Order: sequence, then C-alpha cells, then structure tokens
Amino acid sequence: MPIEIVCKIKFAEEDAKPKEKEAGDEQSLLGAAQGPAAPRDLATFASTSTLHGLGRACGPGPHGLRRTLWVLALLTSLAAFLYQAASLARGYLTRPHLVAMDPAAPAPVAGFPAVTLCNINRFRHSALSDADIFHLANLTGLPPKDRDGHRAAGLRYPEPDMVDILNRTGHQLADMLKSCNFSGHHCSASNFSVVYTRYGKCYTFNADPQSSLPSRAGGMGSGLEIMLDIQQEEYLPIWRETNETSFEAGIRVQIHSQEEPPYIHQLGFGVSPGFQTFVSCQEQRLTYLPQPWGNCRAESKLREPELQGYSAYSVSACRLRCEKEAVLQRCHCRMVHMPGNETICPPNIYIECADHTLDSLGGGSEGPCFCPTPCNLTRYGKEISMVKIPNRGSARYLARKYNRNETYIRENFLVLDVFFEALTSEAMEQRAAYGLSALLGDLGGQMGLFIGASILTLLEILDYIYEVSWDRLKRVWRRPKTPLRTSTGGISTLGLQELKEQSPCPNRGRAEGGGASNLLPNHHHPHGPPGSLFEDFAC
Repeated sequence: MPIEIVCKIKFAEEDAKPKEKEAGDEQSLLGAAQGPAAPRDLATFASTSTLHGLGRACGPGPHGLRRTLWVLALLTSLAAFLYQAASLARGYLTRPHLVAMDPAAPAPVAGFPAVTLCNINRFRHSALSDADIFHLANLTGLPPKDRDGHRAAGLRYPEPDMVDILNRTGHQLADMLKSCNFSGHHCSASNFSVVYTRYGKCYTFNADPQSSLPSRAGGMGSGLEIMLDIQQEEYLPIWRETNETSFEAGIRVQIHSQEEPPYIHQLGFGVSPGFQTFVSCQEQRLTYLPQPWGNCRAESKLREPELQGYSAYSVSACRLRCEKEAVLQRCHCRMVHMPGNETICPPNIYIECADHTLDSLGGGSEGPCFCPTPCNLTRYGKEISMVKIPNRGSARYLARKYNRNETYIRENFLVLDVFFEALTSEAMEQRAAYGLSALLGDLGGQMGLFIGASILTLLEILDYIYEVSWDRLKRVWRRPKTPLRTSTGGISTLGLQELKEQSPCPNRGRAEGGGASNLLPNHHHPHGPPGSLFEDFAC
C-alpha cells in the first residue's frame, strides 16, 4: 500500500535576523540549550552581602520612607568611616617615632673609650727655627727674622714640610706627661698614639680598636688619671693677631669611640691648669631609625668602603672628608689632619685654606656638607667637676720633685681623671610610634564600628564588581551570529538559501527547474522511479 507523506514548510520571506541571547537560552530545532548564568542584580547582591545596612538600603522591596532613612544612615556611616580612615592614613604617613631608654645590666668588663688631648698652643717657641718663623709668619703672626734681627726682605729658605714642622715644634708628650695611671697600673707616653688635628700634634690614649683596654670597675681611680705640664713658657708671644691666635692656656680633650676620629676643635672640652678635672663618663648606645621615619645612615649590607681613609663611617669622619674636598677645590692641597695622599698645603696659605673650609661648609641637611647620623652610634655622656690644685702643702712638694717653683706649678700643672660612673650603659632607641600593624588594626576597628565590614566584605564587593564588569565586556565584544533555524508559532521555518546549501540533491534541483517547486518533486512526478520516495522527500 503506497504511503504518502506530507510535509508543511513555511518559507520565510527574508533571512532571519540575529537576535541577542536572553536569559542564557537559545531555541533551535533540537530544543533549548542552556547558556552561562546572568550576573546578579544589585538588589540580589545587597540582600546577600555581609555589609551592614546594604540589604535594607538596596535590597528587594518597596521604596519608601523607611528605605530612604536606611540609605541616609548607610551613606552617613560610610562618610564617617572614610573621614576616620583618611585621618589615620595621614597620621601614619607622618611617620611618628618615640625614644625608648633602657638601662643595661651591669657588665663585669666595659671597653674604655679613646681619650684625645691637645695642647692649645700649637708650636713651641723655643723649637722654631728662623726658617720656621719665616714660613709660619701668616699662621703665628710672628715677624720673620734672620741672625741680624727682624728683616723680611731678602730671606730665602727651602720649601717647608708641614708635617716635619708640627712634629718638631709641637709639644712633646714625654715632656708634658708627669704621671700616668690606668686602673691602678702605671702607664707612659708609649701608651699614647700621635694624631693630627686642627691643634697640630695631639695624642690619643687607647686608640687601637683591635686592642681596646678594659675597665673592670666604676668610680674614680678605676680609669685614666694623668698629670700634665702645659709648658706655658713655650707658648708663642703675640705680635699680631690672626685667626689662629689663641689667648687660652690649657689642653683640649675629647672622649670618643675608637672607630671615630677626633674632631676636637668642635667636640672637645677645655681643661685648665691649676685644677684637677674629674670626668665621669656613661656609655650611651644610640639607635636611630632610617627612612622614612628618620634620616640616619644605615650600614651597608655589602660592606662597601664607607669613607676613604677611615675604616668606619662617623659624623666626624664625614665632616673631615667635606673639609678636605673644600680645601682641595680651593687650594688644590690638603691640611695635615685630613686623610688622603694629596699634597699638604704649605704654611703660607694654611690660614687662607682653613678659613675657606669653615666658610664653605654648611650645617644641617641644606648645607653643602650633609653628614647624617649613623643608625648605630656609641657616645659617652660626661659630667665634669673640678677642684683647685695644688694646695699649699703639695705645692712645695711638687716644686721640689720637678725642680720648679710653686708659681710654675700653679700656672702649668693640671690633673685629668677620666673614669666610668658605673659599668653600665644606656640604650636609647628610636622606635616607630605608629606602624603598619597599628594602622590596619585601627582601620579594622573603624570599619567594624561604622559599616560592619571586614576584609572578606570588601572581597565580596570586588567580586560583584568584577562579575558585572565582565558580563558587560562580553556583551560588547560578542559578535552576533545568524541563527540557522528559528521557530515561529510551532512551525519550522527554513531560509531558502540555507535549504539550498543543505540540499543533498543539487543536480536534480537544477534539472527540475529550481525555485520553490523543486522542493517537493514527488508532488509533480507521481510516477518517479522506484525507490525514490525517501530521496524525493529529502530533496
């Protein structure tokens, strides 16, 4: 029995236009295919967010006075939180710090500091030769002379050696030092090292950092005690005042660490003859903060050379380096107390170069020579007291012992006693008063107080913003595609061009004439060849 199959097809008058996907669903001949889920709207997000008040202000529900009040409360709390957060951030960016002082426990042994001393008189008058006086005329104010008397014209002397002049004409410690004791043991001039400063030839006790002498007890008699003769009869007469002319009599003393060079003309203190001076020291270990809290100079982790001529960085070494650079720029030489291998300035321009050094160096961070304080520093606090010497009984004894008269003893002898007050040290440390952990804690407290949020709440908000932004970007970047099949009213509609491209019988279609009549050949050719029923239906 023949079977007749009728297929009703509604042809579209024009190709179907592409439409955007809605709700992630797409219709096809095979059914609906599920797409990616749409992002949550603001009301849905607000109702599930852990941010306090957001669900009542932006969640689902009717808009009215109650919701308006919640919106105002949420905005007010948010503004208060932002104000407090800005205040906390400003306080943190000021990098406040505080100083903490911790007294250290007593130590059985403490390293004794270096003690540098200089006679205020730079040159001994009796040691100056005619050539020395001629070359040092600008420095000492003395008129040049020869054997016939004072006469400047016609004198010719070889080029001077400033180091040799200072060594020969400076006060010799072996002549000045009358007695020396350290921790109850006798010491001598051999325990001092020669060092050059602005005062000429000076001497430092306990200068070697590799073999620093220890102090085993505190109090007077457990440190360094020396008696000196300042030799006032060797002081230069004053013929004419210069910038280097000194009207004082006595010595300059500086107590410092072994790693720090003496800067005695700025940091030293004076000791007068006719007195016994007691210097009670206290070791202080200072720790400063680097940037951004402070401006100290941190130690190099690569152990690079700190300053040329010095094994360690210090403010004194930095200042001496700056002075040297200023003198080199102006005079093309260096002074004796400055480190380096450059030529030493001759005496006739010594004052000019020294004055230019003091004028060209500035102070503070704005000057041409800025020397930051090292982050770790050891210094010695001092308490100075004096008593007059000698008394009437000891004056006669000392006069007989050193073959001097009592007046000479009173005008030239002094005693210096340097000792530790106690074998303890003070540790003063700069600490950050408001660090990052404190800032985060305060921000968390303000955030919890005003808006009830936490770090996870912020992540929720960022996640929602990312979800919405990514969906918008996908919509913008997506290219529309023409659907192959659309469904209208339950009737499948195929485009003519699509149907032609999908037809398995292109040759027959062209033979039958093309167009719409070619789609149902069996209706026009009822007596087709056997076995062509399915083929005709397909074509």
